[in-house]
Amino acid sequence: MDYVQPINPRHHDLEPLLAAQGRTVDWFNSGDCDPYTESNIARHSFLEAAKVVPFHYRSTIATLPELRTWIATLVAEARKVQAAHGRSFATVAHGPSLMLLGVTGVGKTHQAYGAIRSLAVTGVASRWVVTTAADMYGALRPRHNIDSETEFRKYRDARLLLVDDLGAERKATEFTEEINFRLVNHRYERHLPTLFTSNVLPKELAARLGDRVTSRLAEMCQRITIKGDDRRRGEAA
Repeated sequence: MDYVQPINPRHHDLEPLLAAQGRTVDWFNSGDCDPYTESNIARHSFLEAAKVVPFHYRSTIATLPELRTWIATLVAEARKVQAAHGRSFATVAHGPSLMLLGVTGVGKTHQAYGAIRSLAVTGVASRWVVTTAADMYGALRPRHNIDSETEFRKYRDARLLLVDDLGAERKATEFTEEINFRLVNHRYERHLPTLFTSNVLPKELAARLGDRVTSRLAEMCQRITIKGDDRRRGEAA
């Protein structure tokens, strides 16, 4: 872990993000060049998060109470492991998973990226792999000079994984069903924290994803249904 210089709080609406966590910019930018302080871990994780959060979502904050509770649970588990093993800093490695459900445009992706940013400033190290389901399938399709299994392990073994738009394809293929099962089963068995978003209604999940995947998702994930209208159309109007 390297020491990270203080960060300009005007970048990416940092002050509201910290305030939502009950923290201040003075805390965030404090430190005496010790790389293992919580403030330095927060700066490091914030910069790592900025690499995977798209520009459109650069100012997001997790506002759903259930999402904030999930973040607090991950942080508490990481600090518990740190204390038990006498480690220099806490890092998220295991914990529960979450699924955000709702029709297109209600803010699932907004909340998901807000969760990434909100977890980053807690002082617990977090490293995410982020993908849409469609992009993941595209990256894993067999092609010349690409080792699909090596690529798959990037998603399978991620400390924290966001899969956006799971089940978006109208009809699962044998290929996507296999990817979904292998990914979900691996992370289910190892309690690897995963955040899914999906436009699919709960009663339609099995038809889109298959019974094996849906059964594991039901056990590993807390489901949060976000209701409302398509915010994108409202903003466009």
